Amino acid sequence: MDARPRSWRSRLRRLLPTAGRPARAVVAGFAMAVGVGTALLSLPVAAASRESTDFVHALFTATSAVSITGLAVVDTGSHWSTFGQVVILVLIQAGGLGIMTLASILGLLVSRRLGLGMELTAQRETRSLQLGDVRRVVIGVIRLSLLFEVVIAVVLGARLLIAYDYSPGDAVYSGIFHSVASFNNAGFSLHSDSMTRFVADPWISLTVSLAVIAGGLGFPVLFEVGRRLRGPHRWSMHAKITLGATALLLLIGFVFITASEWRNEHTMGGFGVPTKLLAGFFAAVMPRSGGLNSVDVGEMTSASLLVQDVLMFIGGGSGSTAGGIKVTTFALLAFVIVAEIRGEPTVHVMGRRLASSVQRQALTVALLSVGLVMLTTITLLSITPFSLDEVLFESISAVATVGLSTGITADLPPIAQVLMSALMFIGRLGPVTLAAALALRDRPRRYELPEERPIVG
Repeated sequence: MDARPRSWRSRLRRLLPTAGRPARAVVAGFAMAVGVGTALLSLPVAAASRESTDFVHALFTATSAVSITGLAVVDTGSHWSTFGQVVILVLIQAGGLGIMTLASILGLLVSRRLGLGMELTAQRETRSLQLGDVRRVVIGVIRLSLLFEVVIAVVLGARLLIAYDYSPGDAVYSGIFHSVASFNNAGFSLHSDSMTRFVADPWISLTVSLAVIAGGLGFPVLFEVGRRLRGPHRWSMHAKITLGATALLLLIGFVFITASEWRNEHTMGGFGVPTKLLAGFFAAVMPRSGGLNSVDVGEMTSASLLVQDVLMFIGGGSGSTAGGIKVTTFALLAFVIVAEIRGEPTVHVMGRRLASSVQRQALTVALLSVGLVMLTTITLLSITPFSLDEVLFESISAVATVGLSTGITADLPPIAQVLMSALMFIGRLGPVTLAAALALRDRPRRYELPEERPIVG
């Protein structure tokens, strides 16, 4: 009984030196990565011009890469040398693996706090996490990530070599870069127009889209689905909610964005029907945190921008490379609303009762994210000349670590770019560490005060 817990805790301490205070270790680790990335990108060798890059631009780019966002103040393909682009690629890979590993380990830590009886139940519900073996979780994340990235890189590289007359070296390099960027939901591209040149190419568009979706589902879901592909009825509640909510949001985004842009001559209006549908699907996928675009986002209608605002804010799956408040948080809040409308005293989801603590955690994460977006939007409106549509879109893209932009990022003043860097950092680490801290913080009351019900609404 004693040997296994000690073994598990010792492994956890080696991975998280301050396991009792994981948030501090996480923030320190990612801040160190941003610092190293900023220093490397500031070197003359990192720029194509062989001149030192401005500190603010280097800081912004490093933060965007580590937080796997994709917002850029300089063109990735032309401003940075091969060395600089490789640094960005390494930062993206480190950020993506770090987030997926971190979320999985914190999930283990939270589950261990449930107690023996609840832990056994949780283990039956989420066997994909292998609660007794942190090392296996870490190795599983790395293997799964590399497997997806290799397959994606092969498809993209082969397509570029065959259909676009890329040299073998350029095709391999571009395939690897965009594979890592897309699977890790980082919106960086070697092309100044992102993916607009491939808007009518289903091989490129669909491959990148599927990579973003896979990365946005998260390691726990991918691993569980892979093990139980023929038994969806045995999937955990988390997997079912993530997959169901993802499919629903993709459908809603596809229908609304395609309809809004169907006749817009600046985006999809000049395309044939197949290309319009392909561009609409790509545009619906990217707000979940992909950050790439195959049509000009700055020319989209206000309706399309608003739909993307909502999709960006929700984001992808928990334990994934996607940002936002996460689809599980959004879905749980929807279940709470339905139960309240029905007048039910407790919330039941898929044959299980939802703990009140989970409901409070979801509400806390969502409302704090709303507050951060509103504060950022008001601040940017006061220090920049841009419209509400543009500023709101940019704010949500940074807080939700998406990477999509209406084109104003490079034109923001230095103080606004520093603010956006802080937002990307907070937006990436905030929801993960906050959710873990809330779940691990258990302070039972010794007494309860008399109940009173204020008027609501």
